[in-house]
Amino acid sequence: METVDIVIKNAQELLTLKGPNRPRIKEEMGSLSLLSPGSLAINKGVIVDVGTTVNYRGKLVIDATGKTVMPGLIDPHTHVVFAGSREFELAMKLSGFTYMEILKKGGGIFYTVEQTRKATHDQLVKESTSRLDTMLAHGTTTCEAKSGYGLDTASERKILTVQKELNETHPVDILSTFLGAHAVPHGYTADDYVDLVINEMLPEVASLAQFCDVFCEKGVFTKEQSRRILLEGKNLGLLPKIHADEIVDTGGAALAAQVDAISADHLLRSSTKGLQQMATKGIVGVLLPGTPFSLMMNEYADARRMIQLGVPVALATDLNPNCWTENMQFIVQLACLAMNMTPSEALTAATYNAACALGMHKRIGSLEQGKQADVLLLSCSNHQMIPYHFGVNLVDTVIKKGKVVTSKSLAEKDR
Repeated sequence: METVDIVIKNAQELLTLKGPNRPRIKEEMGSLSLLSPGSLAINKGVIVDVGTTVNYRGKLVIDATGKTVMPGLIDPHTHVVFAGSREFELAMKLSGFTYMEILKKGGGIFYTVEQTRKATHDQLVKESTSRLDTMLAHGTTTCEAKSGYGLDTASERKILTVQKELNETHPVDILSTFLGAHAVPHGYTADDYVDLVINEMLPEVASLAQFCDVFCEKGVFTKEQSRRILLEGKNLGLLPKIHADEIVDTGGAALAAQVDAISADHLLRSSTKGLQQMATKGIVGVLLPGTPFSLMMNEYADARRMIQLGVPVALATDLNPNCWTENMQFIVQLACLAMNMTPSEALTAATYNAACALGMHKRIGSLEQGKQADVLLLSCSNHQMIPYHFGVNLVDTVIKKGKVVTSKSLAEKDR
């Protein structure tokens, strides 16, 4: 019998997420391809076998009796690198101040831009490492991270350089997105700033990112301004993403289809026509329920309508100073309790479809032979408990690229 690095055996449920090698839609999102019992063999960072049992000896054998085993969670929309915090805004929110009123009182995005511009490279690395540590402890093994709190060339480059360093040094894999078009900074018209993004920023930072994003929204960047930026990013090899239709329907979903974006995110106000165009192109809709939750809104993205239309739905935290959560388990819970997604749909959205939103589904997002061994063991007997038992961290063990990076139960055995 061959010896491998790790064998996981006797899982109460093992969620393989095996299925079509493309974004999952409609009823496909409800299939987790469960094994019960389930076992997994890992060697040299790769899954070598999955089944009810596996015929390998393990240098490390993990008994998963009573536990759920699943792919690592993937967070395809974060703003993980920033400086400062804005907890002082909460009292204003609770008093009824609008976002624009808070902005005028010195809060909002420009407060974060000011703090991030002043922060050193090392300060940003330190603060962001702490957030990544929390993400990892709660089961996130891969994330996307956006720039966008610099709004000038040097600061945007600084953020992306920090993300590059973190990707090289932290266990969480990070894919970088250039979001220079996050807001229009003071002293610019929108058109003048778009010209700066296209002519100066993009050529300077394109080598540091995989994606180009833009905040296409009323009062920020128009559909045509967004198109210019995304197409120029595409010319430089950056796949388009788009903050679309969060506050009003600007046609962002349709624009995503027109530029062949890999994802469109938020989508609270998207028209049926725009969503149908996304579905036709197979563009992933990344929903961010933590954002309306943190803004104390009573309206969430219509996940049920999107799934019915055939949009492949993913989930993400939108981690940022105005929506400060590193916990994808909480996002899965909100998806079920606030957007009426089933547990199976929400978990597909937080793993396989999230990988599709990053173009990484051939490597991660499911537990299949030959894929990278990013694996979670959860302290619950079945996947339905993940949204049902909320407000706690259900992660017992995180395996990243075939190595145990955190484990409650194994640490207890070593005492």
